Amino acid sequence: MNDIRGLLGTAVNVQSMVFGNMGETSGTGVAFTRDPSSGENKFFGEYLMNAQGEDVVAGIRTPQKIDTLQKANPGVYDQLCHIREILEKHYHDMQDIEFTIQEGKLYMLQTRNGKRTIFAWLRSQVEMVEEGLIDKKTAVSRVPAAEFNKLFAPILDNNYIRDLGLKEATHGLNASPGGACGQIYFTAAEAEEAAAMGKDVLLVRTETSPEDIGGMAVSKGIVTCRGGMTSHAAVVARGMGSPCVSGCGQIHVDEIKKTLEVNGQLLSEGDYMSIDGFTGAVYAQKIPVKPSEIMQVLEGTMNEKESTLYQNYSKFMGYVSELKTMSVRTNADTPSDAHHAVQLGAEGVGLCRTEHMFIGGKRIISMRKMILADTYGERQIALSELLPMQREDFIGIFRELKGLPVTIRLLDPPLHEFLPNDHTSRHEMALQLGTTVEAISKKINALQEFNPMLGFRGCRLAIVYPEILEMQVRAIIEAAITVKRQGVDVHPEIMIPLVGIYKEFNFCKEHAEAVIAKVFDEQGLKVEYKIGTMVEVPRAAITADEIAKSAEFFSFGTNDLTQMTCGFSRDDAASFLSHYVNDPDKQFYPYDPFQTIDFDGVGKLIKMAVGLGRGVRPGMKMGICGEHGGDPKSIAFCQSVGLDYVSCSPFRVPIARLAAAQAAIAQNASK
Repeated sequence: MNDIRGLLGTAVNVQSMVFGNMGETSGTGVAFTRDPSSGENKFFGEYLMNAQGEDVVAGIRTPQKIDTLQKANPGVYDQLCHIREILEKHYHDMQDIEFTIQEGKLYMLQTRNGKRTIFAWLRSQVEMVEEGLIDKKTAVSRVPAAEFNKLFAPILDNNYIRDLGLKEATHGLNASPGGACGQIYFTAAEAEEAAAMGKDVLLVRTETSPEDIGGMAVSKGIVTCRGGMTSHAAVVARGMGSPCVSGCGQIHVDEIKKTLEVNGQLLSEGDYMSIDGFTGAVYAQKIPVKPSEIMQVLEGTMNEKESTLYQNYSKFMGYVSELKTMSVRTNADTPSDAHHAVQLGAEGVGLCRTEHMFIGGKRIISMRKMILADTYGERQIALSELLPMQREDFIGIFRELKGLPVTIRLLDPPLHEFLPNDHTSRHEMALQLGTTVEAISKKINALQEFNPMLGFRGCRLAIVYPEILEMQVRAIIEAAITVKRQGVDVHPEIMIPLVGIYKEFNFCKEHAEAVIAKVFDEQGLKVEYKIGTMVEVPRAAITADEIAKSAEFFSFGTNDLTQMTCGFSRDDAASFLSHYVNDPDKQFYPYDPFQTIDFDGVGKLIKMAVGLGRGVRPGMKMGICGEHGGDPKSIAFCQSVGLDYVSCSPFRVPIARLAAAQAAIAQNASK
């Protein structure tokens, strides 16, 4: 979970001991210099009198809040508050401290940088910048990019709670933020089984232990009857980004009967409960979960002044924008996807997969007509049906982007993916084409491939059937001109997929430019455009200098480039790849190459292609558009080889923006 690798052992300290279990003037505690759940700048912690070490965190007794120590022992409390200030000023970060009181005397046992939720990371770093404790660069470099999407954690629908007058079944400690609703299970094993069946699970335990980690990992949320804010359940849940309510002393679990009783209510395994990890509320019913405050503000359903979270997010992303040097684009196939990505800060579309536009409704019928056509004339009829559909999609995307660049990949599917596979859909196609089911089946069989990934797809379609490319290019340019006439700036970038040799690219570019010239003449208006290619075939990477003579940009399709370079099928590699990555005796790859770029293999090809391409065309725009575009380690690699942008799915845009800023900071620090 924490990406610890190459661990050789654990260091041991041997030191003299102090005792917190020597009567009511002794005690032990754990504290944070700021709230580890919210990041609020207030002293936060727990203690137990007449207790020793692990008693506070084991969940056996529910401890007291640290501020009540002011009454129990004001001298020790004042000492702790003074030490809190000294430690933060020295370490310039939130501290996690442990202390023991032995017969009225305070002993400090340890301090370390405190683990906290992403909400606490965000608020603490923004407020430390405003306090003058750290600078923006420090704040941005610290916040863990891999956890950043947890800021968009869902919350319980408070309007639903208010409108129905729902009352809490009980209340616990708000140990880890977020709203969760699910069916209750009382053991980790049962939670894992239920989750495997597709159920939303809420794990309810008297207290958790390390053996429960599997069930905790698959649960929407966690509830414990005992334990405080520093108990096992609380710490692990915060690390996972799972909502957690701990210390619900009014809940009594009977694991044998698989029931729980809370304030006179009896719930059985499989019944619904809902929890609010922000407040500690527990409800004995199903409550809808809705988007985070950030998304509500972005969507206009909440005023930004009502959300401290959004205000801190906005300030922090301002720091990010100042510091990053790479652009972050999105992979978007619909106006809706483009809209969400731009809301989250995307600076363009790095990959619009046009084949995704043909799935569903009447479109799939027209697409099948085109694929199954026997003659050029039949194919043109089908293409004339698809043209207006494509044009409207592009118009919508260009409008959403408002002048930001849009990279549109021409058709790149294995054709069989679009073909009717069952008798009903084949019968429908036979009626549409005025032929028999047998004839349709024969045609489909003829199009089947042994290895579709390496078969009749990408630029090969355009080379055999140039009319398909011509329809798509016409739709793109006509859409761009339509939107330009409406006063919106447009920057279409047409991408030829699966090129392996410069002759393929040149053929496709010539056909595209002929169509573009014709549309410009018909419309009496021109738009700026670029034609480039997706580098996803190893041969393209090692002959990038030849392709760059004609191509105006490169976009590295790292998904397919990884498959073809490593000889792994993304769909089949799971059966052996875990041994390559996770087996400590093997570990041939440090990370799954489909999640993090294989720097020594695929990465070397990318670096080579960048050098070759820019050697021919200085300043050539280059980026990546595979799923690696949302992975922080891969983004750091892209920064190191000088790419201009990364492109990722819409909801990974904030992660990518932060990772890009961190990569720029690290690169500057190493110079």
